[in-house]
Amino acid sequence: MTNDALKQALNQALQLHRLEDLCRFSPEQIATLLQATQLGEDALALALLPLARHKAQAPVSGFRVGAIAIGGSGHWYLGANMETGGLPLNSALHAEQAAIGHAALFDEHHIDKMVVSASPCGHCRQFMQELNQDSLMLVLPDDHFMLAELLPHAFGPADLGQACGMLNSPAGSLGLQKCQPQTAQDLACLAALDEANASYAPYSHNRAGVALLLDDGQICRGRYLENAAFNPSLGPMQLALSQLFLQDYTADRIRRAFIVEAKAEVRQYDAAARLLSRLSAVTLERLVLDTVRGEGETA
Repeated sequence: MTNDALKQALNQALQLHRLEDLCRFSPEQIATLLQATQLGEDALALALLPLARHKAQAPVSGFRVGAIAIGGSGHWYLGANMETGGLPLNSALHAEQAAIGHAALFDEHHIDKMVVSASPCGHCRQFMQELNQDSLMLVLPDDHFMLAELLPHAFGPADLGQACGMLNSPAGSLGLQKCQPQTAQDLACLAALDEANASYAPYSHNRAGVALLLDDGQICRGRYLENAAFNPSLGPMQLALSQLFLQDYTADRIRRAFIVEAKAEVRQYDAAARLLSRLSAVTLERLVLDTVRGEGETA
């Protein structure tokens, strides 16, 4: 089946005009596609990878990478690499991070497989190790491996005394009860607060969430996902912007941006504001909450 024929079959099966509009597939949609294409699960996922690669933002490298995280719930989540011109290369988001972060936003607790258009780099292997799962299969265009094969003698959460993984840790308890009344009615702030409480920060305790309010009322969310090796940690603004691009929005659609984070020795605001400023003139609003008393200060 040619790429064009496959796309036509997928569009017809899902009754869509543009398959590119999707960035998350339900179990029912996957079952429909498997029947329509007569492909196996891995073959279908590989066939869908160009959709993810199409959503990549790669102005520096020109190298587009797509990934699909297959969740334990049966949902499939697309991810793509994201680079930002003018910023250091370590601000880039990798496709595997984007796909797993996408799954996290929908409260997935387990990733069965990662399907990737290129062999994962060491940074991504370390990020995936933070799932803290017994097994994770990686499906590539020409082969498949278990993560343990690609990252032997791995350093991970257990080495820092952490029993949970990034998708199954307890929620936080940051609250707004002592903040100004109007803050409690602010949808962008509340969305960022939800993501901060759902974030994963067992090493720095700097829970953080971001909400980008768009001109059509939609909100793109991001949460902080920390890593035992520190550097592969995924910032909340990176994940929120990844969601923006996965849904085929552009940065000029952003009308407000809000970050909520816990008071800690490190903070997300500076990196988040710098990243946002390269793409939008919108000022990043900030609320810092005390993790014990729930008291906050705005900036």
